[in-house]
Amino acid sequence: MNTQVEVRSLMRRGPVIPVIVIEQLAHAVPLARALVAGGVHVLELTLRTPVALDAVRAIANEVDEAIVGVGTITRGDDIDRSLAAGAVFGVSPGLTPEIVAAARAHPRFPLLPGVMTPTEVMAARAAGFDALKLFPAQPAGGVAMLKALHGPFPDVLFCPTGGVEATTAPQFLALPNVACVGGSWLAPRALLEAGEFDRITALAAAAAALRPPAAAQR
Repeated sequence: MNTQVEVRSLMRRGPVIPVIVIEQLAHAVPLARALVAGGVHVLELTLRTPVALDAVRAIANEVDEAIVGVGTITRGDDIDRSLAAGAVFGVSPGLTPEIVAAARAHPRFPLLPGVMTPTEVMAARAAGFDALKLFPAQPAGGVAMLKALHGPFPDVLFCPTGGVEATTAPQFLALPNVACVGGSWLAPRALLEAGEFDRITALAAAAAALRPPAAAQR
C-alpha cells in the first residue's frame, strides 16, 4: 500500500518499525515479503549502503502491501532521491534547517525527524513537527528520558530508536507518549545472508504482537 500517510497514523500501524540495512539488492524483495507475511508493513530502509535506493524502488514496485520509507535522511536532497525511488515517508536522525526546508517543499512526504534533547524537541515542534524519533533512545536516557519529556511536551508523540530490543520494547510501548519503536532486530544480517526468510517472518510476527506490560496498558 504505497500511499501517502500522515506520520502519526503511520506510527500506529504497528508496534515496531524495522530499521533495515540492505547490503545486497537481491535481499530486498524477499525480506519485505517476509516482514509483511509476519504482519509488519511499515519498513524503514536506511540510506547506509550503495543499493539502498534501488532496494526501495524494488520493494515499492513489487511488494504491494509494504509501506516503504527511507531512513538516515541527513541532507535535503535525500528527500528528493527517496521520493524518486518510490518511498512514501522518511526518517532522519536529526533535524536541520535544510531538512526542514526540503520537508516543506514536499508536504505530502511524511517525515519523522530525530531528536535527543528537550531543546531539540522544542526546535522540531517550532518547525511544525509533533511526531518525533528519540534517537539514539538508550544513550539519550531511554524510558526515563521519555517519561521526563512527557511533562513539558504532552502533545509530542515519539518513536524511540537506537538500542531498543525485543525484550525492552514493551517498556517503551507502555509510555503514553510512545506510539511505536524502531528496531533493527527484525532483519539481522546473518539471517539475510543465510536466506532464512522464514525466521525473519517469525521475528516479524513476534514484533507485531508486542504489547505493553499488562499493568501498563492504556
